[in-house]
Amino acid sequence: MRGAWNQRRRDIQRRRTCHLHSPSHQHPPGMSSSSSGLSVPSPSAVPGTTDAVEQPYVDDSAALSDDDASLLATDPLGIAHGDRLSFKRKQRPSNGFSVPGLLGGASRRSSNTPQRPSSSRAGHQRNRSVAFDGSDNGLPHLNLNGHALDGSDPSGVDWNIEGPGRRVGYDDLTAIDWIFEYSKERQRLRKLYAGAHGVVGQIRQIADASQIWLVLIATGLASGLIAAFIDVASDWLGDLKTGYCSNEGGDGKFYLNKIFCCWGFDEFAQCADWHSWSNALGAKSKGGSYFSEYFVFVILSVFFAACASILVKHHAIYAKHSGIAEIKTVLGGFVIRYFMGTWTLVIKSLGLCLAVASGLWLGKEGPLVHVACCCANLFMKLFPVLNDNEARKREVLSAASAAGISVAFGSPIGGVLFSLEQLSYYFPDKTMWQSFVCAMIGAVSLHSFDPFRTNKLVMYQVTYHTGWHGFELIPFAFLGVLGGLYGGLFIKLNMKVARWRRDRPYFKGPVREVIVVAFLCAIINFPIKFMRAQASELLYFLFAECRDIADDSLGLCKSGRANTGVVTLLVISAFLGFFLATITFGLLLPTGILLPSMAIGALYGRAVGLFVQVIQTSHPKLYPFTSCEPDVPCVTPGTYAIIGAASALGGATRMTVTIVVIMFELTGALTYVLPIMIAVMISKWVGDAISARGIYEAWINFNGYPFLDNREDNNSSIPDLPAAQVMTRLDDLVVITATGHTISSLKALLAAHSFRGFPIIDNPRHALLLGYISRTELAYALSSALSPPKNLSPDAEAHFSHQPLADQTASLDLRPWMDQTPMTLNARASLQLTISMFSKLGLRYVVFVEKGCLRGLLTKKDVWFVLNGAEEAGGLLGDEMEVGGLREEGAAPEERGLLRGDAGSDDGVGGPG
Repeated sequence: MRGAWNQRRRDIQRRRTCHLHSPSHQHPPGMSSSSSGLSVPSPSAVPGTTDAVEQPYVDDSAALSDDDASLLATDPLGIAHGDRLSFKRKQRPSNGFSVPGLLGGASRRSSNTPQRPSSSRAGHQRNRSVAFDGSDNGLPHLNLNGHALDGSDPSGVDWNIEGPGRRVGYDDLTAIDWIFEYSKERQRLRKLYAGAHGVVGQIRQIADASQIWLVLIATGLASGLIAAFIDVASDWLGDLKTGYCSNEGGDGKFYLNKIFCCWGFDEFAQCADWHSWSNALGAKSKGGSYFSEYFVFVILSVFFAACASILVKHHAIYAKHSGIAEIKTVLGGFVIRYFMGTWTLVIKSLGLCLAVASGLWLGKEGPLVHVACCCANLFMKLFPVLNDNEARKREVLSAASAAGISVAFGSPIGGVLFSLEQLSYYFPDKTMWQSFVCAMIGAVSLHSFDPFRTNKLVMYQVTYHTGWHGFELIPFAFLGVLGGLYGGLFIKLNMKVARWRRDRPYFKGPVREVIVVAFLCAIINFPIKFMRAQASELLYFLFAECRDIADDSLGLCKSGRANTGVVTLLVISAFLGFFLATITFGLLLPTGILLPSMAIGALYGRAVGLFVQVIQTSHPKLYPFTSCEPDVPCVTPGTYAIIGAASALGGATRMTVTIVVIMFELTGALTYVLPIMIAVMISKWVGDAISARGIYEAWINFNGYPFLDNREDNNSSIPDLPAAQVMTRLDDLVVITATGHTISSLKALLAAHSFRGFPIIDNPRHALLLGYISRTELAYALSSALSPPKNLSPDAEAHFSHQPLADQTASLDLRPWMDQTPMTLNARASLQLTISMFSKLGLRYVVFVEKGCLRGLLTKKDVWFVLNGAEEAGGLLGDEMEVGGLREEGAAPEERGLLRGDAGSDDGVGGPG
């Protein structure tokens, strides 16, 4: 029966074609012929057009008999759909608030605007002489988020014909489709503005535009409040290791830290409300007091660290580390579910309080970026317009990361530059403005809370009263060299420790490792006064001038030979801090590296400053010191500390402009911008010579995240070879033909192969590329077809191409879920061009064709493996390039190297993301 129908249809098509090309056929003016037999009005036949050229006319009714017309009336593509998607710019209605525009602009515009020729399927059908039934017989088998059941969505896009296809979301550990997300947003805005008439339309536009600003303002406020809470809680817990506050005739309370308990006293020795643990335990002798305080310090340090690690392990595994490497990967278009969920925010905040108070060489500044992004992600859930678009969501996260740095360093402008220079993959002008607003709101929120009651955003914010001299450029440059050496060596050693921790787990569980490292740090920190202090307090004493230090508890302002011992102790502290930071960063804790790097740089910077000061005071008549004014301090060691901190931060992160601006906002001294720039520049040069990657890029590579930096200008790492040697070739691909499938056979295909997507071809012989379908969309379409309202049989036919005689009520048309316009390249294209397209366009995959026929496929993770896998695989890349076998199968081929270790055994990340 089907063969007779096909033969009958071919006869009709042949007669129609012969009739259309007959020389005797006359075409009335105003009509044009089309290859499909549909009549389209010419521009001259449409009112308002000026084209006077008359087009030939084809009357299909003359070529069709009644039987032919009745047969063609059953054509599924003849069913009326919505308007097709057009990429032509339409005339935008005026948004002015004029009285005619507000009251009756819609009717006036509709009457005065010239009508364009209809390009919709309904417009074609109005000119057909064969009347089709307008009932809904198209694609009633799938429904998602209000999409119409006929293959088109509410915006009028016919997914049977349109290229990108419909989407149901992204799986965990997959890349997003930037092009599709922005196309979806443009279509949404086109529909919004098309119906924005009168007062209601203006209100709808304002409400739509204000959603992102509400999210940014709420994120800034929440970031400031959480940062203030972490500052207060961590300071109290940190001081609890040395003593506690009680009311002894004053205003002391147990919940006050040492500074607030002794508020108003010039020296802590005068404060009666603060009690050390030696007094509380009744130790009388000097040795007994020292031992008792030592013991309590170690016990509480280990206890705080263990509590933080247990919280992370059992409740939110993604709360570990700083989170900046993962955020950078997410902003690059990667999906990591639950990374910014509610539990992650709660555990990260509580864990930071405990981890910072433990005395480990870590900081809260980097993790605050993760906290701010978590806040933005939660607020976006209230606005589906933002939450349902992955591209716009990443724009908001870029702005939120600026708020994290703003509240961490009290540097709003530095936060904006941090997002631009370090994190963001796509940073248009509007995102810079949004980042500025979010960072400003966060800083204002933190300033309003004033956690230190000093009217400062951070504890180590200082002011300098003197300038610098020309001879100091030499020690400033030397500090830059030290910063580069620190950054390069720290990254190499930290990566070796991380690999050792992964490959040789000597400790049974990450919590035990945290306990051992916390015990080691506490044992080393307590005897050395520079290491015993909290990092924020230490930075304040190192940055400040001696005239601004009321109680020199660390002995930094001694003069004469006493400085020799201080310099030695500073150098020892910097060396030990470097060692402890390398083994701490990477533990199962919320850990940041920004503050430890600043502390280490400030330690050796202050040591260099004291050394130069001793030389200048001992030999004031030397030629370099002749520019110094008499009876005025010539060298300020505190400035060396802040320049050393900047150089260490630059060597570790490889940032430049951001660090200079942050240091300027910390000191407010425009005079020292030039020395800071020199030190940061040299530190970056030296660091790049030792280690090509910064600390965050190194951890991205270590975790195996498929991040492709679109700002990388060095192409020397890209192999000079054609992409055909790297791509997965057709012989190794699992492809799907356009026809010959059932629902059950496709579900069996998904069960047998775990690939994220499949190319669609016409037949195995020619392999003409028809499109590409993602695993997620295919699985959803098959499951929906078997459930109401379609209720198809598992043996129902499923096809990926137009089947005019197929029974749409008993078969499954998968074209709406197929990307019919995948990004393609010629099979002879170079690998450098391919990688450039991946990084610049944010592609998920590229299909290689030759004369329209499929030749191979390359995914984003394959590209990452090409660029980074050689050193990890130990030469395996060369063998795979020869056979093009990057797309290996396994239990989770797309998750190779991702989140290895603890993530797989965690039970606490299953909450809402």
